[in-house]
Amino acid sequence: MSSLPSLETLDLSNNLLSDTGFWWPGCSYTSVFPKLRHLSLSKNHFADLSFIAQHTHQMKYLESLDLSFNSIFLDKPCFWPIHITSLSLSNNNLGNKVFSFLSQYLQRIDLSKTGITALTQEDLYQFPMLTHLFLSSNSIKVIPTDLSPTLVSLYIDQNYITSVSRESLAGLPSLRTLKAGDNPFVCSCDSYWFMTTLNKSLLPDWPLDYTCSTPPSVADLPMSEYRTSRMSCEAWLQAAVALPVTMLIVLALCSAFYACDGVWYTKMLWVWIRVKRRGQKQANLLNNTTFRYHSFISYSHQDSAWVESRLVPSLEGAGLSLCIHERDFVPGQWILDNIINCVEASYKTLFVLSNHFVQSEWCNYELFFAQHRALDAQQDSLVFILLEPIPTNSLPKKFLKLRRLLMQQTYLEWPMEERKQQVFWVNLRSMLQVADHRILKDMALELAQSASMIPDDLVPLLK
Repeated sequence: MSSLPSLETLDLSNNLLSDTGFWWPGCSYTSVFPKLRHLSLSKNHFADLSFIAQHTHQMKYLESLDLSFNSIFLDKPCFWPIHITSLSLSNNNLGNKVFSFLSQYLQRIDLSKTGITALTQEDLYQFPMLTHLFLSSNSIKVIPTDLSPTLVSLYIDQNYITSVSRESLAGLPSLRTLKAGDNPFVCSCDSYWFMTTLNKSLLPDWPLDYTCSTPPSVADLPMSEYRTSRMSCEAWLQAAVALPVTMLIVLALCSAFYACDGVWYTKMLWVWIRVKRRGQKQANLLNNTTFRYHSFISYSHQDSAWVESRLVPSLEGAGLSLCIHERDFVPGQWILDNIINCVEASYKTLFVLSNHFVQSEWCNYELFFAQHRALDAQQDSLVFILLEPIPTNSLPKKFLKLRRLLMQQTYLEWPMEERKQQVFWVNLRSMLQVADHRILKDMALELAQSASMIPDDLVPLLK
């Protein structure tokens, strides 16, 4: 072959050349092509990439080499000259390993339709000067993050990519051209950013080559016509809207709950549940014990009008047997004896608490005896009705025990509203009817022998 000293571009595509058919043994291509810069050997029969890489060293100024549409195979390491900066191997069946056979000095690589199925960061890290990469018509599914800081142009159309994420493009800070059309894009929130925020000047094939593949309801719809709301795709925005809405709903429900006296009804429900549970627990303790009355009523005489007009009719009308000192104390007995006998003969002791109650000396005695009886019998026999609010600072010292009892015991508050009073009576009757089948109206059997309930300082009163 004669010397071509001025030739810079040589196109030998669409021939039948092979490796040794172009590079003849013994021929110096340095002298034949002393200034050759661009060589196209496309659509020939070249095969051995290692052989070709070795012989390009003779072409001292060669910058670009086109080996597309050949039968290139990879079997031996390739040692490329540093002056080749552009290489096309498109339309050769090379696979994912092709990157390890290329020169690290390449700035432009065309690997379109070469059977690549995956692209990784490690593949491109070995090309620190790469600016243009063509990967069209492969089987790549994902653009990895932090791909290449130097890449200016990326062609990745006609692959299997379903979405282009914000993170992927953030790893391409120098990118000016992205061709990603003819991919099976999923039109969902995964593509929301790509469709609404991405600068479309980066996409030379937008919008013609971008269509929705799935879901079926929008298949073949141009992505430029797909509409979705930011609210449905931005989780933080959903949270920002849902939180105040939820707070408003909760606030409205709480307000309605408070306005409808939900707190009071909840407390009454809790009282009813506790009564039922205690009744079950006490069943074994009281199997062998019988009583004359359902309850002994302890109250101040100044509250007798409420007791006689409201409490007694409501409970006795429901079939309960009550012990009231004005009616049931035995004439001629000491008052303290009557109190003790009535407390012991009653299944429960019901205290009607009011400001008058805490000022009564006899009410204090009744509370004392009933409490000791409950301790001795290991039975929860005290029931409290709070007829009116009692300020803590108004309790005499002798009633400090009452304060502790109210903190430990379940008690009922007398409501002023008529509709609440119905719930009040239901709860009160249920507390007294737990052991209804054990009430004997004829007589009361004595409890098991217990320690004397009368303190020393009360003995003089019995004399």
